Amino acid sequence: MKLFFTTALALSSLAQDAPLSFKNAVQRASERYPSIQISRDQVNEAAAAISLARTAFLPRVDGIAQVNRATANNVFGLLLPNSVIPPISGPQIDGDQARNAFGVALGVLVSWEPFDFGRRQAEVDISSAARARAEAAVVRTKLDVAAAAADAYLTALAAEQAVAAAKAGITRYKEFEVIIEALTKAELRPGADLARIQAESILVETQIIRAEQSVAQAKALLEQYVGAPIKNLDAEPFLKSEAPAPAHSKITAAHPQLLEQQRSIEEIIARLKFIDKGWYPKFSVQGAAFGRGSGARVTGPFGGFGRGLYPDHGNWALGFTATLPLLDYHQLRARKEIELQRQTREQSRRELIERELSGRLGQANAQLDGARRIAAIAPRQVQSLRSVLEQTQARYRAGLGTLLEVSDAQRQLTQSEIDAALARLSVWRAELAVAYTQGDLAPFLARLP
Repeated sequence: MKLFFTTALALSSLAQDAPLSFKNAVQRASERYPSIQISRDQVNEAAAAISLARTAFLPRVDGIAQVNRATANNVFGLLLPNSVIPPISGPQIDGDQARNAFGVALGVLVSWEPFDFGRRQAEVDISSAARARAEAAVVRTKLDVAAAAADAYLTALAAEQAVAAAKAGITRYKEFEVIIEALTKAELRPGADLARIQAESILVETQIIRAEQSVAQAKALLEQYVGAPIKNLDAEPFLKSEAPAPAHSKITAAHPQLLEQQRSIEEIIARLKFIDKGWYPKFSVQGAAFGRGSGARVTGPFGGFGRGLYPDHGNWALGFTATLPLLDYHQLRARKEIELQRQTREQSRRELIERELSGRLGQANAQLDGARRIAAIAPRQVQSLRSVLEQTQARYRAGLGTLLEVSDAQRQLTQSEIDAALARLSVWRAELAVAYTQGDLAPFLARLP
């Protein structure tokens, strides 16, 4: 049993120390980042709005039950509709104004629109268009999050490569520092040379600290997208293979940003159709059944105390009602004008997005071309500077060169090694920028080894 737990603990430790792959990081960010869940919640909200709009096709059923104790001192004459004075049915009753009795009413009313010239379906279409826009927003949000996580991953890898190259440089400085120290002890070189090489070594150490700081910052950003601590990254696929050429070179209408904007325009068009049907008459088939009871009597004394607590008169009714909003035409026309202006604005915004994406794609392609050319010559530059360093060190040991020449060669070689380490990753980052601008990371991820 002890062996089992030890093995399980070791496997758990290995799983935690296993490097996080690029594809896994992008996938986890695309599934777990809160902004994506927010967009999905908006889709669910829009779906609920569709269900609400569809309930308009169902009949409306209203019921009422009422009991009261009141006087029956009625008055002939007109009373304008209001929400303060309760109406009293029946004729005027002469007599004691303080007499009162129970009253009861029970009833149900069923209303249904047999046809509406497409108004209710237009309202459903508005909700459907809102849902389509929310779904497009989910796709666009996932693209943004995936691209941000991928860029953070490559940024962290680039910083790690810079650290490794700088550490190789500091190793060379330490090795040459031993040689200078021996020469100064033998009084073949001045002590200032030793101080100078130590100062150069400190500068490289400072560069390493800054690069390590960049690694920590990039990993912190990546952890924000992934939602879990990150220890190691998998750099091997990016350093052992070339970034493939892009599969596309233009912006299509399926781009998530363009698609989301198009869905916004379609939502406005759906509202315009609904407004166009707002001035049509509204037809309703209605049926009612109700019963009333009252202790008040017109031609005789009021009933006993309990009279009127139950309905003793029943009625039913069937009818057809047509309603035409005569004065709503100007209001509907003003609302339509507002929506038309919104449609024009959103169409202009769509054109702006398309132009901006085309410009960004051109810049990304230019960046990719430059990164490929730099990556092609970077190894040759490193090889040349290594030869220069070897020669300047040999000249210095032979007393034919100065420490300044060696320091310059050391500095240039360290920087060129850093640049070479970053060059290949710069190609991948440029390729990522092209894929993101085109609106689809799937081909980029599929071409990864």
